[in-house]
Amino acid sequence: MTASEQPEAEPGTAGSRSSRLALAVWEHRARLQIVLDAAAWVLAAGLTWFVLGFGWIDGWTIGLVLTVALALQLLGGLSLGLYRSRYHYGSFSEYGGLVLLSLAVTVVLLLVTAGDSPFVLLLVFSALILMSGSRYVIRYIHQMTSRPTQGERVLVVGAGDAADSLIRQMLSDPAGAYLPVGLIDDDPRKRHLSIQGVRVRGTSEDIAEVVEALDVAGVIVAIADSDAQFLQACRSSLEMTGRWLRTIPPLAELVDRRVEIADIRDLRVEDLIGRSPIHTDLTEIAATIAGSRVLVTGAGGSIGSELCRQLSALGPESLILLDRDESALHGVELTLFGSALLTSPNTVLADIRDPEALERIFAATRPQIVFHAAALKHLPMLQRFPEEAWKTNVHGTLNVLEAAAAAGVDTFVNISTDKAAAPTSELGRSKRIAEQLVSGFASRSPGTYLSVRFGNVLGSRGSVLLSFQEQIRRGGPVTVTDPEVRRFFMTIPEACQLVLEAAAIGQDGNVMVLDMGEPVRIDDIARSLVAMSDRQMEIIYTGLREGEKLDEELFGVDEGTVMRIHEKISRVEAPELDPRVLPSRSASREVIDLFCTQICTPEAPARKRAVPSPSSEVEVVTETVAEAAHAEAVRPDAVAADSLPAEPAAARQQRVAEAATASGLTIARLRKHVKSEVSA
Repeated sequence: MTASEQPEAEPGTAGSRSSRLALAVWEHRARLQIVLDAAAWVLAAGLTWFVLGFGWIDGWTIGLVLTVALALQLLGGLSLGLYRSRYHYGSFSEYGGLVLLSLAVTVVLLLVTAGDSPFVLLLVFSALILMSGSRYVIRYIHQMTSRPTQGERVLVVGAGDAADSLIRQMLSDPAGAYLPVGLIDDDPRKRHLSIQGVRVRGTSEDIAEVVEALDVAGVIVAIADSDAQFLQACRSSLEMTGRWLRTIPPLAELVDRRVEIADIRDLRVEDLIGRSPIHTDLTEIAATIAGSRVLVTGAGGSIGSELCRQLSALGPESLILLDRDESALHGVELTLFGSALLTSPNTVLADIRDPEALERIFAATRPQIVFHAAALKHLPMLQRFPEEAWKTNVHGTLNVLEAAAAAGVDTFVNISTDKAAAPTSELGRSKRIAEQLVSGFASRSPGTYLSVRFGNVLGSRGSVLLSFQEQIRRGGPVTVTDPEVRRFFMTIPEACQLVLEAAAIGQDGNVMVLDMGEPVRIDDIARSLVAMSDRQMEIIYTGLREGEKLDEELFGVDEGTVMRIHEKISRVEAPELDPRVLPSRSASREVIDLFCTQICTPEAPARKRAVPSPSSEVEVVTETVAEAAHAEAVRPDAVAADSLPAEPAAARQQRVAEAATASGLTIARLRKHVKSEVSA
């Protein structure tokens, strides 16, 4: 039985008395060490005299040598901090100081003894061993007596740096929640390894047997970025044992700190979906961000807040948090700074729909790098209220772009979505137009303007994962749209790391598309969550909602050549879109539909990629065409969203497109009509 497996001592027993004695020794170890080191020199002198023979050196010389050695040890130890708690007790740093002092004593004693090197070397080496040994014994006793007595016995998987840190933390807290009693590691070179007395007991194939043999309460996988298949295998091995399985966060969440006991958590579904861990070059990213003025729109959202957390760790000159939600700003400020007084000039309450406010903010803060994460993102809601997507995702983005260009921003990064590739929904169409606006600004503004496109992020507000968890909490049923629907998934920290990487290496005017791995069936996620809850629950299939696809795409069929510029990032070209051809912010729904259809329809790439010249924007339209277009596209009863008939968006888009084709209405002519409509 190892020390970590010793039974707890009852109060009043010899075990508890020895613990109190060990605690007293530890509290006074600095002063006690002076006595122990003096004793070490005396004992070393006696041993040396005995080994070499009493005739080797006379007693008077022995006394002189001891006096000099003790004086040097005391004075040198005080000056080096050996007796003033400068070093962590029993650490390599303290041993280094002890060796340095011993070398100095050796030199002086050689002078005192006229070069009697056998005697001096044997004396100093003996004293050094005894002084080091006393420190080791005191530290070992302290570690043994301060180990947790009430914590759950646990088996730790992985014998790397993370496991070493966790085990040391666990064993240094007598009131800790965990008592590690064994290690598991598949590296054959570590089969005899012991960390703080906790030994490797086998490989991952032996987990079930080791769990039973050591009678542990659960297993902690102390491997950051554990492979999903490995976690699934560990979970399967423990299913019949009834023990719990926990893990630690991925490296993306530990970018600026070490792993702590508080990081140990239950498995999440994102741990099991089969994504390979993402590793980015933080040096390159830090070189871009450090010392720069950075502004993040939508800073209180899921992506925005994580972006701010990672940016803050990279040392920007200033980090401006912009959002229209004051509660969200309160939350992100609290997370970043530990307080949320909301008095910082870098915490800004503003709406991206307000161009005047943005102009003032950008002029005052003069950001060099902008991450535009503010957007409306819930697809079903935007299908019902497409004008809101138009106002925020299109005109809001345009407002931010214009403010950034006026302020001379060096880098502008627009956060997009995979729904912008061959869009079929109002969300996708609005984000696709935003990508093209960014590309348009790239062609005529100094600095780098680019978009970053990725799929669903696990754990974001409103994500399917949170919906499933809430349904399971309520006892079911769990609702899935279709058993075959698949989506790309990425964790929020992973997505933000790659967004920062794209900002560092991105190319002007292009769309950077993040590698999302393989798409995951939503049905599989639902079933995994139900299985993890250990409850029986019905899964109901509701059917795809309007605008949804069975499978999402990362690249549109009309986007040309896909070029990989990084292990996890590709790029495609985005057509330029001149903001002067945009219908107004208050344009009618059908005018917006017509514009979006012509811009986002893959079947007409030439028309979609065309950027009308200023002269074409004022082209005179014949009275017959104008009447036909105006009657179909800007009916008086279609201007207000509330007065529209209840008509599916897809049917409405098709009807408007057919009407536009029949009347020969072009984008430039549409702009002419929109201008006329606004002036009227």
